[in-house]
Amino acid sequence: MARYVTTDLHGCLLTFRHLVENVLHLQPADELYLLGDYVNKGPDSRGILDYLIQLPQRGYQVHCLRGNHDQELLDAAHARKHLTWVSPADHQQTLRSFGVSTPAEIPVSYLGWLDALPYQFELPDFVLVHAGFNFRLPPERMRSDVHTMLNIKEFTFDASRLGGKRLLHGHVPTPTAEVQRQVRVGAGSIGLDTGCVYRHNPELSHLAVLELDSFELTLQPNIELPYPIARR
Repeated sequence: MARYVTTDLHGCLLTFRHLVENVLHLQPADELYLLGDYVNKGPDSRGILDYLIQLPQRGYQVHCLRGNHDQELLDAAHARKHLTWVSPADHQQTLRSFGVSTPAEIPVSYLGWLDALPYQFELPDFVLVHAGFNFRLPPERMRSDVHTMLNIKEFTFDASRLGGKRLLHGHVPTPTAEVQRQVRVGAGSIGLDTGCVYRHNPELSHLAVLELDSFELTLQPNIELPYPIARR
């Protein structure tokens, strides 16, 4: 059995599927953890959700967390207009993938799946979250502050607040060389978002997947067909 963690798929279905099927050769006994942000920015948000929903139906152990973009899609679908949902171009690309013209038309099956996603996972040796924690809060508040868990971009890691466990998160696109360094030195907190969706950025444009027991990092380049996105 292997335990894999990756994050921030952002509609990059061809890349993710290739990683799962042809690089990892995922087996039913393996566990695959995903740290959120399945939708927006990339070419096939609906396709990513379809694939993630189908994998467990095919007998695979896939565990998905909620990301800020997943939450933003839910908020848009429920007309919570005080919240910002991506750029106009990203907005239209996501809606096209679902074949709809407004967020409210996204099928309820997808919205229900997103709305059931948890905010964190606790493993025997790791804590998994989309963005991170506010380590200045008392532990019980820190672990219930969902806005921070989805959105924080900078924090000072404190292993004592997590019972000595390592933290794995995504959310902030990080150059592949820096993620490789964090894994090599065994950092207590490792950000695995290598900005796969940013296909014009050579220092990003990869999916990073970490195998938790061997601590082996795999970087899968973006192999999507061309789609509109700005250089980050």
